Amino acid sequence: MPAQRVAVVGTGYVGLTTGACLASLGHAVVCADADPRKVERLRAARVDILEPGLPETVRDALEAGRLEFTEDTAAAVAEAEVVFLCLPTPMGAGGAADLAAVEAVAEQIRDVLPPGCVVVNKSTVPVGTSERVAALLGRADVSVVSNPEFLREGRAVHDFLHPDRIVIGAARRDAARRVADLYAALDAPLVLTDPASAELTKYAANFFLAMKLSFANNLATACERFGADIGDVTEGIGRDPRIGSSFLLPGPGWGGSCLPKDTHALLTVCEQAGVDFPLLRATIDTNVAHQRRLVERIAAACGRGPDGSLHGVRLALYGLTFKAGTSDLRDSPALAVARLLRERGAELTAYDPALCDEQPDLSDLAELADDPVRAAEGAAACVVLTEWPQLRDLDWAAIAARMTGHEVHDFRNLLDPDRLARAGLSWQGIGRASAPARVA
Repeated sequence: MPAQRVAVVGTGYVGLTTGACLASLGHAVVCADADPRKVERLRAARVDILEPGLPETVRDALEAGRLEFTEDTAAAVAEAEVVFLCLPTPMGAGGAADLAAVEAVAEQIRDVLPPGCVVVNKSTVPVGTSERVAALLGRADVSVVSNPEFLREGRAVHDFLHPDRIVIGAARRDAARRVADLYAALDAPLVLTDPASAELTKYAANFFLAMKLSFANNLATACERFGADIGDVTEGIGRDPRIGSSFLLPGPGWGGSCLPKDTHALLTVCEQAGVDFPLLRATIDTNVAHQRRLVERIAAACGRGPDGSLHGVRLALYGLTFKAGTSDLRDSPALAVARLLRERGAELTAYDPALCDEQPDLSDLAELADDPVRAAEGAAACVVLTEWPQLRDLDWAAIAARMTGHEVHDFRNLLDPDRLARAGLSWQGIGRASAPARVA
């Protein structure tokens, strides 16, 4: 298929990955962003997003002359055959998606779009947004298509170039084919549908993943009560191809840039449409209740007085990002647990390998340590909240020497209990006994 001229508006995770990867497939791509400092850094191939393979993909596309960056959105779209809207849609009032950025850009570009151009909603948006954007554009000669992304942070480049499906929702088949042609070099099933179905597919996928995680966390609680092992149980059910093993690992709740806002947005639009969806509401409520249960467990072990107050109790937190392999703190379950601990009066020191250089301002929540041993100074307990693999190899004997207590609450089941025991520490996992059973 011939290369196409593509404009991408927005250079966050989705926009930058989309632009760089489409350029790597041979298309001529211009990425527009309103932040001039960000544009200048990207022109120099300086990528601030922690995403494996993305800096190299951007650099190679720049050197090949197939990728450009600009602050001028109007200029970027003026000669484009396809325009991708990759804009933030954060959770707004009442849980609904905030479409202000999408709507503002639609109004900004409507008069400069070339005739016959296709505008693609890549952002995660509620059902009906394609119609809304088409109405704002007011251009009968411009088609609006929904092409939701299914990128995992930490694997975004891989997921873009090796997708398990490409979903395209369009009212006109010729517009859908134009977008499909962009991905012609990729070997992936193509799902061609209407815009509403494509928009709902993205929300439905994220809700289902969130539901599996809430299920796994509830199942872990049951395992603790019955003396069962969550790892064995999830392996036993995960090998059923109708269920699958992904998203069955218990943890401190689910979060990140997508699942919380998308589940709330789906619940909001369903309620507005009169659709009763108790399973969706239960999925969200279970997540919150699970995080509170974990905090209660820490309070029972380390708290003071009959009410389990954590006032003045120092805790060391390991991991603050919502998952390993990223520096993203958006709706991190680790931060949610940390806030609940702070509400109980705990004094928190945190170490996260992705934040040692960035040093975000979390002074109202926790002191950031650039060394995992120093983070444990005076701690009554350590709490593992993000599944960073390097945490397994920490000097746990040195950490134990700095602590006043001896418990490690491993809410990712990441660490080796025997190794911790040799360091004089007591491992407390999730959905497991304090020391996993060994089969003779």
